[in-house]
Amino acid sequence: MTVLEQLSSGTMYLICGVIVAFVAMVCVIFMVRAWRAGKALGMDTTRMKQAVTASVTFSILPSVGILLGVIALSGSLGIPWPWLRLSVIGALHYETQVAQAAAEQLGGTLRGESMTAGAFSTIAFLMSVCIMWGMIFTTLFGKKYLARLSRGNENKAGSDKPSFGDKAMTAMFIGMVSAYLGSYIGAYISGAGAFALKGDWTPLLVALVSALSMACFTALSEKKSMRWLDSFSIAASMLLGMAAAVIAHL
Repeated sequence: MTVLEQLSSGTMYLICGVIVAFVAMVCVIFMVRAWRAGKALGMDTTRMKQAVTASVTFSILPSVGILLGVIALSGSLGIPWPWLRLSVIGALHYETQVAQAAAEQLGGTLRGESMTAGAFSTIAFLMSVCIMWGMIFTTLFGKKYLARLSRGNENKAGSDKPSFGDKAMTAMFIGMVSAYLGSYIGAYISGAGAFALKGDWTPLLVALVSALSMACFTALSEKKSMRWLDSFSIAASMLLGMAAAVIAHL
């Protein structure tokens, strides 16, 4: 039995399935408690049902991105592990980036035929350790951070100056986008040589199409009062970017 077959074995499905089932059970418990709390507050049952229906509807398309992530990683890490990661706490861009970086540091790539037990253990360990700090920092410093955000929003009232929260989010996204674009440009140039720009331009094309798609969705949402697009814009932009990559290589 190959390593990839072992990663998709019944044992792996059982281990990961138990964890996913536990998280799903917690979600159901909170949903039931939220419904009961709404009833206790005297909220209209019809409006509560409408909220549930809208939430389910707006969750379908964004979840397509998660499914694509599971499919993309299943060829190298099996199905159970990506399913667990992306069902509980992972994010598509994070999981693929860390898995690829870990594989490259081990001298290989994310390919099923080259995956070893040691490589999977290292990749799985890094994928887990690198993302847990958000939970730890939130537990230790979340209350203080929220208080700082509240003070920033209070100071912003009646002022045109951005709050601390706005600045922090803007800085985070600029840094993240710059890191990704820098890696794409670097890979493109390094793969092409010093003067002949013939490297892999697919990531740059995907980034461009996704950015333009997101800009269009944002413009429609804000200027055309199509707020319902907010729930679909990220997943739709991802799908359009992937479609652009497929079309470019036809």
